[in-house]
Amino acid sequence: MVSYRSGSHEGSDGRGGRVVPVGVTPDGDPVLAARLTVPTVPETFVRRERLVEQLAEGAGRPLTLVNGPAGAGKTLLVADRVAACEPGTVAWLTVESQDSAPGVFWSYVLHALRHHGIAVPEYIRGPARPGEVDHSLLARLAAWLNGRDSRVILVLDEFDRVAGSTAVADELQFVLRHAGDGLRLVIISRTEPLLPLHRYRAAGELVDIRADDLAFRAEETAALVDLHGLPLSAEAARTLTERTEGWAAGLRLCALAAQRAADPESFLNDFEAGHSTVADFLLGEVLRAHPAETQDLLLRTSILEKTHPDLANALTGRDDAEPVLETLQRTNAFVEPLGHSWYRLHSLFAEILRVHLRVRHPGLEPELHRTAAEWLSRAGLLDEALRHAADAGDWELAAAELVGHLAIGRLLTGLAAERLDGLFAQMAPEASGPAPDLVRAARELAHHDVDRGVTYLRRAEENLPERGTDDAAAVRLSCAVLRVLAARVVGSADLAETAARDAADAEQDLPADRLERSPELTALMLTDLGSAQLWAGRFDAARATLSAAVEAAQGLPTAFPRHEALGRLALIDYLHGRPGQAEAHARDAVAEAERSGLPVSYRTGMAQLVLAAVAVDRYDLTAAEEHLDLAAATSAAARDPLVAVELAILRSRMLVARGDSRAALPALDDMTRQPLVSAEPSPWVSDRIAMATAAAHLADGDPKAAVKVFEEQPLHSPESRAAEARARLAAGDGERALRILDGLPEPHDQGPAVDVWLLLTRAQVVEATTGDSPAAEGLLLRALAAARPHQLRRPFLEAGPWLGRLLRRRPALAREHTWLTGALAPRPAPAPRREEPARPLTEPLSARELDVLERLAQLMSTEEIAADLHLSVNTVKTHLKSIYRKLAASRRGEAVRRARELGLL
Repeated sequence: MVSYRSGSHEGSDGRGGRVVPVGVTPDGDPVLAARLTVPTVPETFVRRERLVEQLAEGAGRPLTLVNGPAGAGKTLLVADRVAACEPGTVAWLTVESQDSAPGVFWSYVLHALRHHGIAVPEYIRGPARPGEVDHSLLARLAAWLNGRDSRVILVLDEFDRVAGSTAVADELQFVLRHAGDGLRLVIISRTEPLLPLHRYRAAGELVDIRADDLAFRAEETAALVDLHGLPLSAEAARTLTERTEGWAAGLRLCALAAQRAADPESFLNDFEAGHSTVADFLLGEVLRAHPAETQDLLLRTSILEKTHPDLANALTGRDDAEPVLETLQRTNAFVEPLGHSWYRLHSLFAEILRVHLRVRHPGLEPELHRTAAEWLSRAGLLDEALRHAADAGDWELAAAELVGHLAIGRLLTGLAAERLDGLFAQMAPEASGPAPDLVRAARELAHHDVDRGVTYLRRAEENLPERGTDDAAAVRLSCAVLRVLAARVVGSADLAETAARDAADAEQDLPADRLERSPELTALMLTDLGSAQLWAGRFDAARATLSAAVEAAQGLPTAFPRHEALGRLALIDYLHGRPGQAEAHARDAVAEAERSGLPVSYRTGMAQLVLAAVAVDRYDLTAAEEHLDLAAATSAAARDPLVAVELAILRSRMLVARGDSRAALPALDDMTRQPLVSAEPSPWVSDRIAMATAAAHLADGDPKAAVKVFEEQPLHSPESRAAEARARLAAGDGERALRILDGLPEPHDQGPAVDVWLLLTRAQVVEATTGDSPAAEGLLLRALAAARPHQLRRPFLEAGPWLGRLLRRRPALAREHTWLTGALAPRPAPAPRREEPARPLTEPLSARELDVLERLAQLMSTEEIAADLHLSVNTVKTHLKSIYRKLAASRRGEAVRRARELGLL
């Protein structure tokens, strides 16, 4: 009800005009008291202390602006704060569009002050005319406010309704500036007022509460839903908050709807936004408030995650997108600027608009997605273009864009690989042509399905376009790169090198700048080619190719191939006996992965394996174990033959080094039984497996089994031949061992670790076969000199007891190499692993048999035991037969294990 103050009268307003009665606006309409009433705060309102603190801060500033979209909770936030204020200190006015007339606006301001118990002096009368205000009125009002003992807080709600009135804004600024501490102005609006906000911000006189501040957080969402009688789990609250982007009205509407649902939490997780009270609110309050052209733009751009005026124009067929988007953003119509002329729709609003688009324009959505894909592709935004091509169901377009942008490599490496793989997993089987088949081939090869990948690759090759265009060259290049990958997987360096030449030929038909935009393609090809060459043992070619991959363009797209290439370079260095260079390359590979943020599971593991190998060679078993664990955690441990081989070999070496030779053989047996790749074997890989297997047999006291390993396959490297010589010597065939070593070629491109191994083996064979101790000592001195800078202890630890005897004869030599002699101290035997309790001896061993047994456990040969105990070889053999019989063993390793179980050692 409107009440007219008794005793109202007419008089002069100072300009010869009529003074309107109290309770009436200058245009003769009654004052609407509802506009002066503070809104009631519901019981389900959530008081958020972080916002209360901001409003409290506003009490010390001239201006507080609460600015956000419809339903953001602006009004209730301020109304709750006003309810806590003392009566007679706050005036509330809900602004209407007719207040754009200054006289009407200021008339309502004065009525609001009086309505809320603020005694405005009689000499400050209301304006006489709707369209203007006497400046003296504003001056009197400002002077009165400035002279008050207590300040007045004036709240102007829904101020966006008069936001376009320059006159009202200028007059409000005048009063605010001259009222001093007597006035605190709180403006609630969907848009920024025309006040000089930049000045207030610069002077620290503005408290600015914006949409981001008003958005609910997950814990606040949980509190809101709980007030509606719907307890919500933390995860469900987070999901609902993310989906609504913390929009207050959306959360409240969802909560109200969920109260009627049988399973409220499931409803809140999965509600259909397009068919809900939320949709009704947004369509009614936001969409239909705009003209038809704006509605059409919102509907069409709702298919986009973000939009640009030019993209919006392409979707609407008009050219007015820029001013429309600017207006929507300025009026907080759920359009947010992203910078550089890009905008985004509120995600829930966009979801509802898409549903409305399908109702209003059935069948239009795929066409819009296709148009967006083409525009985004031309703009160089490939990832976004691919998503829209997929949403359009146009898989030929999606595949053609991926291949045409030379981006096939992104399916194989980089942070986008998993997402692109998931995208193209949906590709329709009827999509045909070389581009879709190349995408299928890339996916299958990335998943290590060689047969299917090669099938698709061949089908693409059968339909290669004729040369002459960039697109044709892109298809040919992508095809060649995938053939290099396929050749790597099947272990064929010849096929890889042929495909690499085809790739280089295709690159000649492409502009350089186009290649530069996809550096991962070249880096991947070089890494795959170098890996195939490495597998084949073409070490010089592999080193050159992998070094070129490392030198490829820096950045995230090439991080994985550079990481992998560095790891393989480290392996080449290690294989050539250069532990220092191997360690440096391996650490560079790890650093590359760390810099680029590659998850551990995505890494190749090769760098960690090389670091583990170097640590084992230095007899730092703790560090080696840590590196092995990291290598085993990578996906490459199960799919990369090189990683699988080195992992098995190093685990075997670790077990041997710890005295558990019995457990060192099973993994190596698997390597010899199962093919590592589907095609060509690797000569050096076979050698390394053979060497590790033989070393485990020797440590297990079975030299015959070690010799058999080398008899069953051809050997290729000097190191493997030397390993055979050592096995022959342990089996009692010293002459054969010496002939093997004498037949080795001259050293070529080998580092200190290989030198140490060969020198020690020759020293052992020379002493055992010729008894030439001075010659053996000379060879040992050279081995020690080569090993010392790199702290290579493992070759000496595996050399056998002859080394200990030789060092005992040369105490000075031992003192000079304390870095090694400490590691040569006897190591405790591993705890016996029993499947059943050890059976007691039926007949005890003699004292001499115990002497022989002790030396047997030290891996001495029969000849060495005889020499050490001053017995004949035949006598030692007789003792061994007796020991085997009494211990129920058939070979050395078994006898030693049985003796340890019985406590004889």
